[in-house]
Amino acid sequence: MTAPSASGRPAAFGQAAPRKDARLKVTGAARYTTDVALPGMLHAKVLRSPHPHARLLTVDATRARQLPGVHAVITRDDLGGLDAVFGYFIKDQPIVATDKVRHIGDPVAAVAAEDEATALAALALIEVEYEVLAAVPDVESALAAGAPELFSGRKPRGVVPPYGTGASAELWPRPNVCYEFRYETGPDAVWAGCDHVFEDTFVFSRMNHFHLEPFVTVADARGGRIEVWTSTQNPFPLRKEIARVFRTEESAVRVNVPFVGGGFGAKHNCKTEPVAILLSQLAGRPVRYCLTTEEGFLTLSQHSAVMTVKTGLRADSTFVARESTVLLDAGGYTDGSPLVAEKAGYRIPGPYRWEHVRSSCACVMTSTTPAGPFRGFGATQATWASESQIDMIARRLGMDPYELRVRNLKALGEPFMPGESGIDSDLVEGLDLVAAELGYHERGTRPNRGMGLAIGFKDGGGVNKPAQARVKINATGHVFVSAGSVEIGQGISTALCLVAAEVLGLPPERVSYAAVDTDTSPFDQGTNASSGMTVTGRAVQLAAEQARDRILEFAAGRLGCEPADLELVDWGVRQGRTVHPLPPMIAQVFGGTGYEFSGDGFFKAPNSPEAPLDAPCVFWEIGWAGAEVEVDPDTGAVTVLKLVASGDVGRAANRLVVRGQEEGAAVMGYGQALFEEMRFEDGVLVNGEALDYRVPMAEDLPASFVSVSQEQRHGPGPFGSKGAGEGTLVPVAAAIANAVHDATGARITTLPLTPERVHRALRELPGQSS
Repeated sequence: MTAPSASGRPAAFGQAAPRKDARLKVTGAARYTTDVALPGMLHAKVLRSPHPHARLLTVDATRARQLPGVHAVITRDDLGGLDAVFGYFIKDQPIVATDKVRHIGDPVAAVAAEDEATALAALALIEVEYEVLAAVPDVESALAAGAPELFSGRKPRGVVPPYGTGASAELWPRPNVCYEFRYETGPDAVWAGCDHVFEDTFVFSRMNHFHLEPFVTVADARGGRIEVWTSTQNPFPLRKEIARVFRTEESAVRVNVPFVGGGFGAKHNCKTEPVAILLSQLAGRPVRYCLTTEEGFLTLSQHSAVMTVKTGLRADSTFVARESTVLLDAGGYTDGSPLVAEKAGYRIPGPYRWEHVRSSCACVMTSTTPAGPFRGFGATQATWASESQIDMIARRLGMDPYELRVRNLKALGEPFMPGESGIDSDLVEGLDLVAAELGYHERGTRPNRGMGLAIGFKDGGGVNKPAQARVKINATGHVFVSAGSVEIGQGISTALCLVAAEVLGLPPERVSYAAVDTDTSPFDQGTNASSGMTVTGRAVQLAAEQARDRILEFAAGRLGCEPADLELVDWGVRQGRTVHPLPPMIAQVFGGTGYEFSGDGFFKAPNSPEAPLDAPCVFWEIGWAGAEVEVDPDTGAVTVLKLVASGDVGRAANRLVVRGQEEGAAVMGYGQALFEEMRFEDGVLVNGEALDYRVPMAEDLPASFVSVSQEQRHGPGPFGSKGAGEGTLVPVAAAIANAVHDATGARITTLPLTPERVHRALRELPGQSS
């Protein structure tokens, strides 16, 4: 049953009802960008570089242009009049290559034709001459003295955003490094007071986002106006970037976003949009550009990383100082690498007390697939290193890793760093819950079996992220929520409708979420950083409250009382014990045509010069994980017997949605721990297709997989909520590695924990034969 609210009426918020989009999706009626078809629509295909690094000498598309059925071709000669590069902080990625190609799969030319087969045939007719250059396939080779530079001479233009106390960054500080973020607080003299100092290096593997719906755009750029239907997570920033690239006003660009079939951070900024738009302009017809799965592997990935962490402690195991150096593999173009750098560099201290912190995070350009935001971005890399080293330190000191964590964790309300917001979860409470569920404190000693814990920690809500929302209610009491948060499978359309329903005293069935369209939807910076519930959710709450107040003011005028004397409930107003239906009141004033009440809301965390990232964190997204494993000493195979994952959602808008998000995130972390890795050999991706790229399957899941959604109710979002969907991914890899260490004494510092790596680590243990 649905629990009653404080007023005695059924509460909308906090129930576990089916999602708003459930029926559409299970019946196949949901419309995605892949389903969009316009009359006269052409199909695009792209010719891609076969080389990881080469100078582009000539591109001759004469024969392709002459092929029947071909309506437009793009080469570097067709970019005149455009600002034909895009990116987040740095504008470096061209629509098609102009001077060089910088990774295998870099677009060189594009074709729009009557069908995909004709477009592919046209690509085969394009003649390209390359001057092959030495590749820099990894961070080590890219940073080596005298290494070839992917961007030599004048560097692409870019910006460094404003930072607050202790934080700074620099563009292109050295060859093949596009961005470096730094953070420091507290005196480094405290190192002299450390009784123990440990330094370790960790390697984080590169993953593919593996979203089910590919990158896809349908563009209609006829008549001086650009309209796109696209699979994107940030329609308004995308509109701005499209307008800049095509040198037009934002008002001339319309971005429509149907349902998005997964994104996990990949679907930000330009991907397929510029090619589709330019081909549409040249052809004078709508163009659909949809990547294959294999092309997706060549378009964007997660950042691999090499992280060196130095930690100092006192004899009583109190943490004193932590310094870290993070090297992110940015790939051939910068994409969102600066954003990931600031998050990884800022989050690597973890949720612990320190007297001194110094970190740097550099984005290193390599001749591989560009890297960008990935679910939990920055926190996944930082937590892998931080939580692995904490276990290593505990065992070196002869301590239980649980005890070392509890002794140093920050308390509820304690600022993360000077000038930052306070921790809004009880960290020990969450850790105890997972430890109890795992049976951590009752574990015995069994050969090749062990348990591990880890805490995932990230700031949530985005930096300087504004959101607007609009709520309107028609004469019959149906509510329309309009906001810019994109439904990417995470259930935000359901959650935001529940916020409005709770404020307005209406059953959730009466609330609908409007399609996202930059011409009509209120502004939102993007669907990222788990911000939908706390940032957009607050905007929706404020909009609903304004609409509610207007309704009560209207009803009070009809009833001759004060608005405070009334309560809105089930599209009526309660005055004492009497409920007055609203439709007759509305009809008396406005006639049979009715009327719509509306409200607008806006939310943004305030800026502060004291906050390291220019604005205090909106909320802290925290996940706890525990794992029990068994390791086969003969093969190195790791079997996870039990996995426990838990996140604090503050208060759940819909418990089913939260559970789905937290379990899905934990499984992504599970894949990161044991299976997933994009493997490059001299810049060539050798497993860049679905059959070769290993992800967890149903048969791989632990025999016992437990998720526990905590509702500690300290969140800043509507009714005490926080964001969810990333926190339970972040700690899983470290928890499993810590369990392997507990089981065998072998410490694996490189992801994933493949049988080969585990077996090698076992052979390297003292007393083991090689």
